[in-house]
Order: sequence, then C-alpha cells, then structure tokens
Amino acid sequence: MTIPDFQTLMLPVLHAAEAGEVKISDVVGLLANQFQLTEDERSQLLPSGKQTTFANRVHWAKSYLKKAGLVELTRRAYFRITGRGREVLTNPPQRIDIKFLGQFPEFVLFLGDNEGDDKAGDSSAAAEVVQTTGMTPDEMIRTAHSQLDDELGQDLLGRVTAAPPGFFERLIIQLLIAMGYGGSAAEAGRALGKSGDGGVDGVIDQDALGLDRIYVQAKRYADGNNVGSGGIRDFFGSLDRFKATKGLFVTTSAFTPSARETAEFLSKRIVLIDGRLLAKLMIRYNVGCRVEETIHLKKIDEEFFE
Repeated sequence: MTIPDFQTLMLPVLHAAEAGEVKISDVVGLLANQFQLTEDERSQLLPSGKQTTFANRVHWAKSYLKKAGLVELTRRAYFRITGRGREVLTNPPQRIDIKFLGQFPEFVLFLGDNEGDDKAGDSSAAAEVVQTTGMTPDEMIRTAHSQLDDELGQDLLGRVTAAPPGFFERLIIQLLIAMGYGGSAAEAGRALGKSGDGGVDGVIDQDALGLDRIYVQAKRYADGNNVGSGGIRDFFGSLDRFKATKGLFVTTSAFTPSARETAEFLSKRIVLIDGRLLAKLMIRYNVGCRVEETIHLKKIDEEFFE
C-alpha cells in the first residue's frame, strides 16, 4: 500500500496514546506494522534525508492533535492523550482530519481563523489546501519548491539553446568549476575547447593538481534532436585516440535509450548529462541563476529545554 497521509494517521495516533504516555518513535513502529508498510515504504526518506516520510507524517499528525488539545507533550519525544482526547474516543469518528479538528477553539486559533486576525484568510486557504491534498505543510513547501525548480530549469534550457554556440562552451566551464573540477577558471578556460580535433570538444583536469583528466563532448541540440548510440561510439573512439579513461558527454536535448545502453556497456566510463540534468546542475550550483529568497524551516531545540 502507499504511505498514508498525515490526516489518515490522526485517529490511529490518538488510539496509540489511549493507554497512557507513549514514545513517538514507538508509535511510528506500531503504526507502520498496523498499516503493513513494506520495508521500502518504511525507509523512504524526505528530500532532506534526515527523516523518513512515514515518521514525518506521524509527527505531523501528533502535532495537529496537540493543537486541538487531544494530546499533550509530557517530556522529550513522549506524549499522552488528554481528557478531551478520551471524550473523542468514547464515540470515535470514522476519521479525524483538519475539518474535524475545526470544532475545537484552540485549533481554530492555531489556524489564525479567529475574528480580527488579518492573516485569517491566508491561514484558512492554507488549511484548505492541506486538507485537500493530504500533504503536510513541509511537503507542500517542498512540492512547490520542486515545481519552481522545474519551471526555472525549462527557462534555463531555453536561454542556453537560444544563446550563441560559444556560450555553451563557457557555460560548461563555469559549471565544472562550480562543481570543483579544473582548478582555476583561467586554467579550465584554456583546457576546455583547446583540443579542437579528434572528436573531443575539450579536456579539463579532474582536480586542481591535474592528476587526472576528463574529456568533454558538448552538443547544443534543439529539443527532439536526441543523441543516439552512434554519437556515443564516436566519442568512445575519440577517447581511445587520446588514451583517456573518462569522458563527459553533455547535450541540451536528450539521449536515446540505445545511447544510454551503449554508454553503460562500453569499457570506458562515459557520463551522460542531458538537458534536464544540465538544468538541475545549473540550479544546484547557482550557474545562470541566483538565490532570490531563503526560507528557513526551523524546529524546536529539545536540548535547550532540558
């Protein structure tokens, strides 16, 4: 089954605390068994890599129950059901979600939906989105961030393909430098594009000392003009002539399945970077784009309160 959303987990979390004080990590394990999650589902991580998706949703379910006064925190990583929570379970609903929690004044106040609050409209709209999508607030932020990056990536590729041919070469230089290759920009600039023959567009040092080199092939193709297996084999032959062991093939379009299969089974290591990956790397290393705004996601420092 798929990992349940955090609203689906609200009632099970409340039931898990029915017997008294419980540890949140124990509840995560208990509910993972109850929902019969697979090992892959249990270990699936958030993009941050610091917490599993399921554990994150259990934590959010507990947090919303707390805002409604159905559970209370007792000590670090522990919580218990309240009198109000027990009242709810005397005649339990089929489901507890944001709409159900809206009957409790504390939860309405938490949403900022009380009379006279200038942010009430924004909070109500946000709560409606959370309820409709089933995503936790931080999942909504990450999803929106991913969508913005996708749009930025498309804009970047459009600019790259519309630019003069020499721009693509300079772009690769800057990107490789930003990723830690090639030593200084001047050294990389002399290296990349200097060969000019033999089927290789350039060579760049893998490290600042030049202990190893990477040969580069760059093809600025329009969308739909994909690189086939023939292009990979030609590049492989060029690497052979230079007695090179590593190659980097960059294109603004894409690689055909046969091209990827060819690169996978050749005796030399050839890394393929298509337009989509190129855009992602440009965004990650701030090449051709800049940070417009930084949003900090913060959480309680438990050690501060001990």
